Amino acid sequence: MKNLRNGEFFGQTNETICLDGLTITDTEYTHPYVDWHYHENAYFTFLLQGNMTEGNKKEVYDCSAGSLLYHHWQDAHYNIKPDIFTRGFHIEISEQWFEKFELIKYKEGSFTIKNPDIKLLFYQLFREAKMRGDSLEISLNQLLLNVFSQFSDQKGHWEKKPAWVKQIEEILYENATEKLNLPDLSQTLDIHPMHLSRDFQKYFNCNLGTYIRKLKIEKSLTLLNTDKSLTHIAIECGFADQSHFIRCFKENTGLTPLKYRQILRGR
Repeated sequence: MKNLRNGEFFGQTNETICLDGLTITDTEYTHPYVDWHYHENAYFTFLLQGNMTEGNKKEVYDCSAGSLLYHHWQDAHYNIKPDIFTRGFHIEISEQWFEKFELIKYKEGSFTIKNPDIKLLFYQLFREAKMRGDSLEISLNQLLLNVFSQFSDQKGHWEKKPAWVKQIEEILYENATEKLNLPDLSQTLDIHPMHLSRDFQKYFNCNLGTYIRKLKIEKSLTLLNTDKSLTHIAIECGFADQSHFIRCFKENTGLTPLKYRQILRGR
């Protein structure tokens, strides 16, 4: 089984940034099938464009643009890619980086991440890597530490969560662009609206409306990879109009949708 060294991925890597303990790569996947392999370091894969299937010893993931995966070091997996342009943004993390920041490496193997807060942090990581500011290293370290902090918070909540928490997470993830309301959600989950409103904050670190807006922004970020107009994207993501979309987008990412599109396309 092939062991990929630091910064090595199957495909055409178009950009590599090497920092102290971190290696960031922007790679176009060119292989229709990649046989079982593993990487010497832990790393994140953030799929910017296209689709792929990844399988490990426990699960198989169908990944579309916007998917985020975490891979434990030396976790064996394989990949299948359809005949379309597919591009991934990777952050590879050395053992020394974990030691420097006194973090314990996650050992659960590969897993997908749906939390919109973590995904929005990864869009910020991508933005910082592309803009190459004077404080690049400190910015990336801070954002990545925020990601692992979110992991810790979520893991603690999920271990003692009531059944409705996982249910509502799935409902919102699948239907965020639809018109949702508290009474209907409460009826579906068989929980009193007052309890749902009160306890949602406890498990998701924000209120229901804010969480739904984050999911809409997350969806819009994947659509900015296409040639669709901002008006079309706003409607498809469930925003009232383009101006509302632009305002919410900037509040959550610090950029306008047009500026993010330009960064994504290398302009």
